[in-house]
Amino acid sequence: MLFNSLDFAIFLPIVFLLYWGLVNKNLRLQNLLLLIASYVFYGWWDWRFLSLIAFSTLVDYTLGVLLGREEKQGKRKLYLWISIVVNLGFLGFFKYYNFFVNSFVDAFTFFGQEIEIGTLNIILPVGISFYTFQTLSYTIDVYKRNLEPTKKFIAFAAFVSFFPQLVAGPIERASNLLPQILKKRSFNYCEAKDGLRLMLWGLFKKVVIADSLSPIVNDIFANYSTLSSPVLIMGAVFFAFQIYGDFSGYSDIAIGTSKLFGIELMSNFKFPYLSKNIGEFWRRWHISLSTWFRDYLYIPLGGSRGSKMVGIRNVFAIFIVSGFWHGANWTFLVWGLFHALLFLPSFLIGTNRKYAEVKKERLNIFTIISNIYRTILTFILVTIGWVFFRAETISDAFNYLKRIVTELSIGNYSHPNGYRLIDYGLLLLFFIVYEYIIRGKERNPIGFKNKYVRLSVYILLVFLMLLFYDDGVDRSFIYFQF
Repeated sequence: MLFNSLDFAIFLPIVFLLYWGLVNKNLRLQNLLLLIASYVFYGWWDWRFLSLIAFSTLVDYTLGVLLGREEKQGKRKLYLWISIVVNLGFLGFFKYYNFFVNSFVDAFTFFGQEIEIGTLNIILPVGISFYTFQTLSYTIDVYKRNLEPTKKFIAFAAFVSFFPQLVAGPIERASNLLPQILKKRSFNYCEAKDGLRLMLWGLFKKVVIADSLSPIVNDIFANYSTLSSPVLIMGAVFFAFQIYGDFSGYSDIAIGTSKLFGIELMSNFKFPYLSKNIGEFWRRWHISLSTWFRDYLYIPLGGSRGSKMVGIRNVFAIFIVSGFWHGANWTFLVWGLFHALLFLPSFLIGTNRKYAEVKKERLNIFTIISNIYRTILTFILVTIGWVFFRAETISDAFNYLKRIVTELSIGNYSHPNGYRLIDYGLLLLFFIVYEYIIRGKERNPIGFKNKYVRLSVYILLVFLMLLFYDDGVDRSFIYFQF
């Protein structure tokens, strides 16, 4: 079920009314309703894959109980490894089996040996990368004794399958979401109002920014070999905003929907394209994933402690694994490697956390120019990386970038459906200016104090959604494939 669909527009009010009107006085029934609603939400796509979520839930719930009872370290490690192997085993099979088979065959073909290994017609379950990491956070935290295991199966199952963030995040930690599921919740009008505002902003980013740019991006990347440098640059920039509008839009809707049910999810995006270096970008982009890798991979590997070589190894490990998490294609691995190389200089000289804290700077012409330069440079580097992320093959990505620096002529671009680059360039300019105005307010992007300003923004966002809505565009979210 898509957030931007009529199905969800009917589904959400029904669940909301049942949640607060019928079962609001009984926590167990509230959690049971959340569980049923979440399974309906996910099963709307393909009910057969509900068995995967149910099996993962049962395994990690059982292992959590066993870890809570067991004192012997050997058995505790065994239980932890069972959870890791089962969860990553399912993820590896559904997401990477054909990739590894094809890569294995290609490697032998390269050396002159022809072998035949059959691939399988595997359907990738939506959101498997997200809920797999979510359940793993539970068993790892219980193993580390950072979290008490729960014996309430319904509550745990609701935590695993919580429908607002089930298929595309944020990837919630058990230590944040599970305690909220376990405690009594009461309706808060102000929080619900903020949730609706956040949902409206998320829908705007999805419908007006992401979906509107999608046809142009698809056309430019499909025909890049015939287009000029300025058009290709616009195509790369448009994709940067398409994926941001698509994914951050989903996160906003998920966080806003959760607020309607008295549950707070973590922020997943904090205006990443306003970052002044790559380190800051990764503290603002897909925060739930980057912090997950930091806490469960980077730090256990040693983090930045020890020698520089160990730190460099860990930096490359976290970025390459992050790239591989996104999909079974070499382009994602190169994208991760590219970001590791971008991050490495600041890591080596110790400036990677330079903008970790927001500090008031004394504004002068030099500071302003420096910040603008750093922001633009960071965006350019990130956009180059997005070309690898979007391209079908590594060769396509390099050829796309090559034409940007070689085909410098000013060529006309005509989209088959009449989309004009200038119209969408102006739209992005409006979007960038608005995001700069509301920077630092990612949880309340329309929460202006003046009610007339708020009303004007509501009307403008709805008008733009009606104006740019295109029924012929694929309205699914990009990160569903991950």
